[in-house]
Amino acid sequence: MCNVSRRHKGQEKEDAKRLIIQQQYITSPVPIEQGFLVTFAFMNTEDLHKRFIASSGVCTDTRKIFDGCLFFALRGENFNGNSFAKQALQKGASYAIIDEEEFHVEEGKTLLVEDVLSTLQKLAIFHRNHLNIPILSLTGSNGKTTTKELINAVLSQIFNVTATKGNLNNHIGVPLTLLSMNKDTEIGVVEMGANHVGEIALLSGIAQPDMGYITNFGKAHLEGFGGVQGVIKGKSELYDYLKQHNGLIFLNADDPKQVEIVGGHRHFSFDRTSGSNVLVQLIDIHPFLKVSYKETIIQTNLVGTYNFSNVAAAIAVGDYFNVPESDIKKAIEKYVPSNNRSQIISKRTNTIVLDAYNANPTSMEAALKNFSLLTGDKMAFLGDMFELGDESQKEHQFIADLASSLGIDHVILIGKHFSRVITNEQAIIYNSFEAFEEDNFDFPENTSILIKGSRGMALERIVDLI
Repeated sequence: MCNVSRRHKGQEKEDAKRLIIQQQYITSPVPIEQGFLVTFAFMNTEDLHKRFIASSGVCTDTRKIFDGCLFFALRGENFNGNSFAKQALQKGASYAIIDEEEFHVEEGKTLLVEDVLSTLQKLAIFHRNHLNIPILSLTGSNGKTTTKELINAVLSQIFNVTATKGNLNNHIGVPLTLLSMNKDTEIGVVEMGANHVGEIALLSGIAQPDMGYITNFGKAHLEGFGGVQGVIKGKSELYDYLKQHNGLIFLNADDPKQVEIVGGHRHFSFDRTSGSNVLVQLIDIHPFLKVSYKETIIQTNLVGTYNFSNVAAAIAVGDYFNVPESDIKKAIEKYVPSNNRSQIISKRTNTIVLDAYNANPTSMEAALKNFSLLTGDKMAFLGDMFELGDESQKEHQFIADLASSLGIDHVILIGKHFSRVITNEQAIIYNSFEAFEEDNFDFPENTSILIKGSRGMALERIVDLI
């Protein structure tokens, strides 16, 4: 087993960092003469952390309250968590953390802070340093959740791992992930998502990773990032953090852009040819991805060459942490994709590739090219790609043209963005899912069917219609 402690930063640096965190006080806006405000006005992060350790965990949704939790009254565009503090306490929360004085409801049970969100983030930072365990963070335009799940599966063979649940990868999800770790956690795996420059820098400052990996730079969230160069700049903020803190980078040496960005910084690399720390080779993609690692053949349940780097990254991380080859093989072969991510579904006489969790031009292109390699009759249902800004028309036209050029027998385009493209008679276009649904589409038999679109399109609904 790997000596996990050798991956840590020096203890002296950790102690200094912890002291800085402890000095970040959570204060009320204005202490008054008596009552709960005086009691808690000068509570520092360390005191709140003691209450957290004694609690059963953190909750931010009164519909999911559990006994003894700390309820953080977060605010959003359409809700004010402060107004639910009383309800949270009635349902069993031990404390309610609020940032609006008027919502104090019970002596000693409501903790007033300056800002609930920043308090949650500071508590997560303090807890991360309190546990003093290695943290691996990852981001990227495509494949980060699948890669995270694969890494979690591999490391969990010999370590107690806590990883991001589902897609909790933003400024709220990352703190919640850190706060879900406990004294038994040996390694943390934290997924980080972003759609603007600066967000990964913020999340890196919260998670404080010792190591990290970027899956790729693709055409995702172009509206927020301002173009592909913005994507590269924004995602690379993880590597910027690791460089500043002498962290380790897991490097896909087959990606020239990543090789360029990482440069001579400390890294552990993998590729499919030679010259890296770990060699992973592609053996086959029909019907599922098959790879080789050292003397081991690994048969995955994943489709498409676009999943190769996700599998290879998980193998490389396992190799770095000295997970035995047999355990790496077992973990990856047992992993079955879910949540509309490259799921294989058999229905009637058809085989469905359901990849409707999300979509952008890069992932759409990869999915279409892989799908076109299948034999037999093929039908592709493609839904709108969101957050592309000024590039939307061009990118939707590109995907429509690509789908028509790949020899896919039937192409169905769904959504207002796809309804504006110019295409040949081969493609059928609907301006909304509702329009498609009302058409009582005649599904074929003995056909491979690809379903892919952005999350907001919810194209998984097509499966119920087949």
